[in-house]
Amino acid sequence: MLTKRIIPCLDIKNGRTVKGVNFVDLRDAGDPVELAAKYAETGADELVFLDISATEERRKTLADLVLRVAEKINIPFTVGGGISSVEDVDILLQNGADKVSINSSAVKNPQLINDLAAKFGSQCVVVAIDAKQINGKWTVHLVGGKVPTELDLFEWAQEVEQRGAGEILFTSMDHDGTKNGFADEALAKLSKLLNIPIIASGGAGNMQHFTDTFKNGKADAALAASVFHFHEIDIPELKHELKNQNIPVRI
Repeated sequence: MLTKRIIPCLDIKNGRTVKGVNFVDLRDAGDPVELAAKYAETGADELVFLDISATEERRKTLADLVLRVAEKINIPFTVGGGISSVEDVDILLQNGADKVSINSSAVKNPQLINDLAAKFGSQCVVVAIDAKQINGKWTVHLVGGKVPTELDLFEWAQEVEQRGAGEILFTSMDHDGTKNGFADEALAKLSKLLNIPIIASGGAGNMQHFTDTFKNGKADAALAASVFHFHEIDIPELKHELKNQNIPVRI
């Protein structure tokens, strides 16, 4: 059985790590280079680095920051924010990223998924999907959750897989920052529909939530930010707890 992965997420705005609730009310959470190094040392399996304002402000991810983070860590590293072309990805991979995450650009130009998978391999391509429930339907949102679309979460996830994505990062906007647990029902449905790994994001508040999302949500990895940034959950302790719950993790 494949080990389940624990992934701290560094949301970056203006060169600093930030964290909010339901995608708003951001507060500072520290220097991303220092945080990345700490997480690599304390047992994180991977890192995700998202320049959360890059798409909104029409600018590219800070490639130099990616380089500085990559120099400090020895674990896989995914970078997202403002990526809209093969050239963007080329630069980020050269600067040390292992994978890239695309979101708004994938919806606006689905062919980009095919192009990236063809050039760099599916294992490099993570499609992030931010969704919230509107009238009982999980609706995909863009630009850091600000712009609703007509897309259904489950239909879009299936299309993304068919186009060559190697992984999906699903964030429930309803759960983000609430610390009430992940969207396990939606995650379990995604897991049934898809054959590629799914990263659960949005809602981690305690260790039980991680156990629940692996057991009930069938997630392959769990991503969190504030509970790690503000020392509410210690990654080594979390992994020992998961192991005690018979969930396979790398210790």
